[in-house]
Amino acid sequence: MRENIFLQIYTEYSNRIHSGQLAPGTKLPSESELAEAYQTSRETVRKALNLLFREGYINKIKGKGSFVLDMTRLDFPVTGLISFQEMSGTLGVPSRTLVEETVLEPAGSLLARQLHITEETPVWKVIRAREIEAERIILDKDYFRSDIVPFLSKEIAEGSIYEYLESELGLKISYAKKLISVEPSTGEDQRLLDLKQYLHIVVVRNYVYLENTVLFQYTESRHRLDKFQFVDFARRVRR
Repeated sequence: MRENIFLQIYTEYSNRIHSGQLAPGTKLPSESELAEAYQTSRETVRKALNLLFREGYINKIKGKGSFVLDMTRLDFPVTGLISFQEMSGTLGVPSRTLVEETVLEPAGSLLARQLHITEETPVWKVIRAREIEAERIILDKDYFRSDIVPFLSKEIAEGSIYEYLESELGLKISYAKKLISVEPSTGEDQRLLDLKQYLHIVVVRNYVYLENTVLFQYTESRHRLDKFQFVDFARRVRR
């Protein structure tokens, strides 16, 4: 029975977090305090806290302790190709787009490699912060080939760029390749997002193609760690 005490600690605290008994930001008792309360070793307590950390219930800050995370995450589809405007309509909470920059400039070496163009080729650069429930939690950095998207404006960027591309320009957006990673936040992230205490950020890189297989858009969608879970549906194929 004693061997499962770490699961007891994990279950009790995960249930209290889920039920709202422990609000986001609440500091948990120290390892010593938990060990005394459960009459067990600090090693067992540490095992339970590590499981809570891995499952996204708490954040452990060195020298400060363990703090409850906000479990009200928003589902963000991995495989779908959906605009923020389309997604925000399903959230049921207040949201808005804050356009930081819309500019036409030479691609440069990095974007030239991503879009398979020359460094001198002009691209549209659109930087937008996405605010949900009065918190800026997504930073979208979009780059479009100007030979395919000849014009963009702040007004278009404040709405749905995809609606403009499909309805006004008649582009047939077909599919995307996505790469997902967790990376240290940048100065730009810290300036444009409400990152709170988080030092890392989830980055989704999108390479978006037209129906004729032409790569026309590269995007970095940068998400605050605690607010999104990335979901997909998988089915086992029997051989």
